[in-house]
Amino acid sequence: MSKLYALLIGVDYYFPNRLPSGGSYPSLGGCVRDIRHVEAFLTERLQVPAGQILTLLASNTGNAQPPEPRDQWPTYENMVNQFKQLTTLAQPGDQVYIHYSGHGGRATTIYPDLKGINGLDETLVPTDIGNSEARYLRDVELYKLIQAMVDKQLVLTVVLDSCHSGGATRGLGGAVARGIPDIDTTLRPTASLVASAPALVATWQAAGGATRAAKPASGWLLEPRGYTLFAACRAAESAYEDAFDGREKNGALTYWLLDSLRSAGPDFSYQIIYDRILAKVHGRFEQQTPLLQGEGDRRVFGHDQIQPNYAVPVLEVDMANRRVRLNAGEVQGLQPGAQFALYPHGVTDFNQVEQRLAVVELTQVNAVDSWAKIVEQVGQTALEQGAQAVPLTATTITLQHGVAVVLEDAAQKGLLEATLASEGKGFVTLASADARVDFQVTINAQQAYEIWDPAGKPLANLRPAIQVNEPDAARKVVRRLVHLAKYRNVQLLDMPDPSWRQKLNVSLAGAASTESVAIFHPDDKVKLTITNTQSRGAINDPRLILNITVLDLGPDWSITQVYPALSGSFESLDPGESKTLDFDAFLPEGYAESVDTLKIFATRGTTQFHWLTLPALDQPAARQATRDLITDPLEQLLATVTDEAVSTRAIRLTNSSPDKGWTVAQVELRVQPKN
Repeated sequence: MSKLYALLIGVDYYFPNRLPSGGSYPSLGGCVRDIRHVEAFLTERLQVPAGQILTLLASNTGNAQPPEPRDQWPTYENMVNQFKQLTTLAQPGDQVYIHYSGHGGRATTIYPDLKGINGLDETLVPTDIGNSEARYLRDVELYKLIQAMVDKQLVLTVVLDSCHSGGATRGLGGAVARGIPDIDTTLRPTASLVASAPALVATWQAAGGATRAAKPASGWLLEPRGYTLFAACRAAESAYEDAFDGREKNGALTYWLLDSLRSAGPDFSYQIIYDRILAKVHGRFEQQTPLLQGEGDRRVFGHDQIQPNYAVPVLEVDMANRRVRLNAGEVQGLQPGAQFALYPHGVTDFNQVEQRLAVVELTQVNAVDSWAKIVEQVGQTALEQGAQAVPLTATTITLQHGVAVVLEDAAQKGLLEATLASEGKGFVTLASADARVDFQVTINAQQAYEIWDPAGKPLANLRPAIQVNEPDAARKVVRRLVHLAKYRNVQLLDMPDPSWRQKLNVSLAGAASTESVAIFHPDDKVKLTITNTQSRGAINDPRLILNITVLDLGPDWSITQVYPALSGSFESLDPGESKTLDFDAFLPEGYAESVDTLKIFATRGTTQFHWLTLPALDQPAARQATRDLITDPLEQLLATVTDEAVSTRAIRLTNSSPDKGWTVAQVELRVQPKN
């Protein structure tokens, strides 16, 4: 990617600040780490020269100021200068990638003629915002900077991992919001370093942005033509950072964006990447909805040509000990357990799984190299130095969920913790002080139990409320937690193998909204279209047939097989064939909003998915998974996700064998009242 330029901005440290409302922007813990990981991805994975990556960082090391040089701090002046320098460096047709991790804010508009006297400016918050002379980088200015790149015909991708409405996080979950709910009314300098006020206003109005209502759901940039934008959340939501792997904090959008990019196939579009990000983020934060605006159908980091897949050279073959040494290690973010497929030197299309020589699994990861054991060897071709190792997509699902009990009453706290220990069934356990928290339990002002996510946001539709003084109240709460853990396990079930995911295309149509997360109204006609994108070719190869099953993860915390609905475990879809399912959008009584997740499985083999079904919350299960009676390996794996006899805390999913291929895609059906 010699023609890719990047601007990476990470703000962990915020100088002491106090807004007129009394609020303040607290320092963060994962933004600089986000940027370091993105930088490593660009340099190691895409081979972008370091001289083409501009960075602005403010690390929080506990000192009175960031350790980076002042000219590299993310101040307003430095951000504007770096945007302009990037526009100068890149030439027409070059790729440009911009990534911001830090606080987003809202301030009284300095363009009242444009937005009205009560209008607001959405902002990126600089590290020195505590200085009343410091300026925000405002949406009107940001749009002008972006438009200059579009006008120069740069191929632009923008990632904003921040929020600008925010909300306080509560409890012991550990998640932190990248924004605050306060609106800054501080009188700050109005002169812009981007352009004159008339020029800024003209660009904004040309995009149809004369009123706040004209802006997209993310609240950020108007008319995303000529670029692709990932925003961490909708304008009324919060964007969170948390320890997703249990070790270090990252922004939710950045963490799952990088995880998805690492598994992207050569023909992946940004829409495919976005669909997976949305599923992963909603699996942890129900009230954070990442958004995709602009050219979602564009190939990831792509022009017209297909970029080559990333491959690691094999440095050494030790057949006596059935292991190989690879030229990649900790610097590339590798960890023990990661799997690679080995291909002969010279192979360029790694989707041709029949070309694989072996599958290996990392056992020892060093700084710049790793040893991997051979777990499967295909055919008789000898493994040789110089072979190519391609990362196999792998997803680890943590089946056991940590619960924090946020109660002041010692007796109530002790009872609930004891019940967790005895009734958790391997799915929920009391989270230790340094462990990841997935759910939190507290008691609200109405003396009813509440279950929160890691950010302290109550989970929706837990009905009816469980009162503290009810008989068996603690046991009822733990049963709900077990049910929610099973639901989350299915929600996060994922197999984004590039060679398989590209065989399946899923789209949802019928919404009046053009947002990436479509909004439907009751009685709207919804069409779910599933397509086997493979070409039939000269012969009718049965290996190209996809077996399709659709599950509905409902707002009442149920999981139902909706296709095929009446009988059978799957329906076959021939190469090139599409199947459209028709639904009527429905809003249950008493719901202000409902979200159904439609999860589409595609397999080569004949597999049943009823192991994953669940009744509505608090309802008895129709059947239990009985893994001892299952012989198919994939079915055994699926049964583990909801089986109460679970004996493992996590399962690792990988398509290591071309004969055991499967993948999954999912879309959200969000229904709101027409008013």
